[in-house]
Amino acid sequence: MSYYSKAKFFTSAPDIKHLDDDTGVEIAFAGRSNAGKSSALNTLTRQKNLARTSKTPGRTQLINVFELEGDRRLVDLPGYGYAKVPLAMKEKWQRSLGEYLQKRKSLKGLVVLMDIRHPFKDLDQDLIHWAVSADLPVLALMTKSDKLKAGKRKAQLLMAREAAMAFCGDVTVQTFSALNRQGLPEFEAILNKWFGIERQDQPD
Repeated sequence: MSYYSKAKFFTSAPDIKHLDDDTGVEIAFAGRSNAGKSSALNTLTRQKNLARTSKTPGRTQLINVFELEGDRRLVDLPGYGYAKVPLAMKEKWQRSLGEYLQKRKSLKGLVVLMDIRHPFKDLDQDLIHWAVSADLPVLALMTKSDKLKAGKRKAQLLMAREAAMAFCGDVTVQTFSALNRQGLPEFEAILNKWFGIERQDQPD
C-alpha cells in the first residue's frame, strides 16, 4: 500500500488567508483547468474520487486540502487559465497565489501540471518563476503522456527539460499518465524527497 493512499479530505478554503496553521509540510498542486490535476491526485492516492474531476474545467474555485500522516498535506489549488471568471477575480487570485508561494512556511514544493502537448504556457511560467524566486523546488509534471507515441513523448520531454533550464531554479520535468500510471514511481519519489519520507517508512 502506498503512503499516499491514506490521504483524507481535510478542508476547503475560499482563499489562501483561510488556510489552517502554517505548520508541518505541504506540497501544492497547480495547473491549467484542463491539465488533469484531479486525475493526477486521484492516481497518486489510489482513490477514484478524492479530488473531484469535473466535466467543466475550472469549476473548482476553492483550495482543497488533503491530509496525510505525520502533519503532511497535499494542497489542490484552483485551476487557472480556462474558467470563465471575471478578469478582476483572476487578477486577485494570481496576487493571492504569489503571496502563498512566497510566504507559506510549510510549503516545501510545487507541482505544476501541464498537458504534455501544450507545456509552459504563460501562466505556467509565471507560477514557476514565483516558486523559483521563493526558493521552492518545482516539479513540472507533463500529464496525458498516453496521448503521444513513445518517440514523440521522449522528444517533448527533452525539449521541456531544456526549456526548464531558463528558470534557473530547482525545476524537474517528468512525464505522467493518470490512465496507465506511466511516470507514477518517479512522481512519488520526488514527493517523498520533499516530504522527507524515507523509503523504509513506506509500506509496499
